[in-house]
Parts: sequence; structure tokens; C-alpha cells
Amino acid sequence: MNYHSPVLLKDSVDALAIKEDGVYVDVTFGGGGHSKEILSRLGEKGKLFAFDQDSDAKRNKIQDDRFILIEENFRYITRFLKFYGIKKVDGILADLGVSSHQFDEAERGFSIRFDGELDMRMNQSSKISAKKIINSYGEEQLADILFLYGELRNARAIAKTIAEARQQEKIETSFQLRQILQKYLPKAKEHKILAQIFQAIRIEVNEELEVLKEFLNQMPGLLKPEGRLSVISYHSLEDRLVKRFIRTGLFSGEPEKDFYGNISVPLMKVGKLIVPTPQEINNNNRARSAKLRVATLKT
Repeated sequence: MNYHSPVLLKDSVDALAIKEDGVYVDVTFGGGGHSKEILSRLGEKGKLFAFDQDSDAKRNKIQDDRFILIEENFRYITRFLKFYGIKKVDGILADLGVSSHQFDEAERGFSIRFDGELDMRMNQSSKISAKKIINSYGEEQLADILFLYGELRNARAIAKTIAEARQQEKIETSFQLRQILQKYLPKAKEHKILAQIFQAIRIEVNEELEVLKEFLNQMPGLLKPEGRLSVISYHSLEDRLVKRFIRTGLFSGEPEKDFYGNISVPLMKVGKLIVPTPQEINNNNRARSAKLRVATLKT
């Protein structure tokens, strides 16, 4: 698939334990790879809803009476499913992060490989872009983003360099930013550090961690008894949130225990962590950091 090669395709859809007449949701439609696999396992009475806020994904819309594409952010999953009369579903799949298409389109500004305008918006009608963050956020705010979302130890120094450079001229492109930060990019680690910087800015632009939290908080109310949640994440910040929510139903702190020392959590882990095989990584390098976690609603 040119638009996006779906990662952990069989594993993530197997995890949904699909019922032929069930109702399912693919909250990250993209190139439609996971959606097509789900549809191939549904019967005539089955239904699949898909979400994608990126207008480019519309071109991949599947012509199937059992399929509905909702052009919205999946943080609003409950609200938009209710619009279609759906209160509970049998399974939900999320393939988090950036699609191959978004990385490969230079003008979208996601990739460190191409020179393009600093954009990084998954929703192209959003008012906050990478360029706005780089040029208008305060130095301290920039440092916090780089530290929290990029896990960069020298976040303060990088933020200071950006703040000083933008006083000379506006920072508008990927390569311009790269040039400004060259002293922080030793040859052996250049790609890794740049990826961390771009990740931090992208997460802020798209509110990715807040969106994920809002999404996960809706799962207990949206899944049917024994309904399945299948989530693929690509970096530790996402994976920690998913893992912790499945284990405790919270994103920080510990759940309260009853008199007997038991905790009440809405979801239950299904199986072990799943990662791509060496063969899949060899075929699709972007699969290398993928982690699949599966949960079910406790009954």
C-alpha cells in the first residue's frame, strides 16, 4: 500500500476476536489497511465505523455498505457514534502516531528527511502548527515540551538556541530548524535526536497525549461486555499511558483498594505485549518501535 503500510495487521485485528454481526471502530483509518481486514471478517450484518481527521484520508474511503468514515478526531468517538445511534461496540482498534503518507509528504513537515514548511498538523484546518509553536512559544514553554515529549536532557539549551535564532529571522522550514540546532546533533546521534525534537513538537501540535487520555477514558463506557480494545503505540509516552490505563484505570497515582485490598479497574489485559517479527520490521522499517496491547471490558 503506497499510502500507509499497516503495522501488526493480523495481530491487531485477531485481537478484536471479531464477531460476524458485531460493531467495530477503527479510530485511525489512514490508508484503510486495518479497516479492510476488519471488513473481510464481518458478515452482512456487521458494521465498521472509522475515524480520521486528516482530509487526505478521504481518498481511501472504502465503498462498502457496512462502512462509515467519520472525518473527525477520535477524541470525540462517543459523541459521533451516538449520532449514528451506536451506544456500545464490540471492538475498537487504534494505530497511533503518524501514517507513512504523512511522513512521506514533504509539505506536511512531519519528516526529518525532507525540507518542508514546519507544519505537522494531522488536522490541516487546525490553527496551531509547528511553525507557530517554534516561533511564538516562550522559551520556558518550549523547553518543557522538548523535555516532556521529546525526553531530551538538554531541552533548556535547545529552547534557548531556538529563541535566540528566531529573533534574527522567522524559523519556517525543517532544514532551517535543523541547521540552527546543528551543534546538538553529533553525527552518530543526529537522526535520533532530531526525531526526538520533531516528536516533541508534533505531540504538542496535535495534543496527542491529551487525545489518547480522552479516548481511553471513554473505553469503559463504550465497549460491550467482553468487548475488545486493540492499541498499537510507537513511543514510550503513548505506551506507558495505554499500559497504565489497562492496569489501573488511571494515568497517574494508584487506584484505591477496598477493605480486602482489592482494586476495581474497568479493563483487563488480554495476553502479553505483542511486537512485530524481525521479518515485518525488515519489510517495513516503521514497524520497529510498534507495541500492541490488548484489553477487554471486565464483566
